[in-house]
Amino acid sequence: MALLELQGVKKIYRQGKIEVPALRGIDLKVETGEFTTVFGPSGSGKTTLLNIIGCLDKPSDGRIRFDGQELGAMDQKGLAMIRRHQVGFIFQSYNLIPVLTAYENVEFAVRLINKHDDKELREKVMKILAAVGLEGLENRKPHELSGGQKQRVAIARALVKEPKLVLADEPSANLDSKTSEEVLQVMVKMNRELGTTFIFSTHDPRVMDYARRLIEIRDGLISKDQRRG
Repeated sequence: MALLELQGVKKIYRQGKIEVPALRGIDLKVETGEFTTVFGPSGSGKTTLLNIIGCLDKPSDGRIRFDGQELGAMDQKGLAMIRRHQVGFIFQSYNLIPVLTAYENVEFAVRLINKHDDKELREKVMKILAAVGLEGLENRKPHELSGGQKQRVAIARALVKEPKLVLADEPSANLDSKTSEEVLQVMVKMNRELGTTFIFSTHDPRVMDYARRLIEIRDGLISKDQRRG
């Protein structure tokens, strides 16, 4: 059974009396452990698709199944539980809490789901920070970190709760080539070692080079779906 399945998913935004179609009918299956990139020109629907998959937005029409659950049948509380427990988000703007340290930003994600006692929680957070190359930087606040280090905190925060799916929206947009390469290698490592499913929205060829599946979106429709060995 696919981890994620979309059938005929459409999204229409309304600007007064004008309807603006962002997605025109997306059919998509994603299996557990995939490392997939969604690409296309600006305005093609990439970010809208990720927001709908991540339960940040609802489709105007169509069906979505995530890990065997029909998302359309869920209320806001149910969708929030999916976001909190099963989906990790990595944004190009990092979205770190500025008054918290790197450790506290990552810890906060686990505190929300109340799964661990204090000792177990600290071990878990320190382990994931070390895994993304931030050992020794756990007490620094975001303004004391480089762009690449902030993105590593965001990756650690997304992965620490062991989600089934991680959604990354333009994760390399604010990074130089060397840092982008390092960050992508961290995510590849997590994918291989933990089996976490990754879906990226990007137009960056560096990100696309790492993907094992390339999905092109144009005008709100999938125009190409290519798998690599």
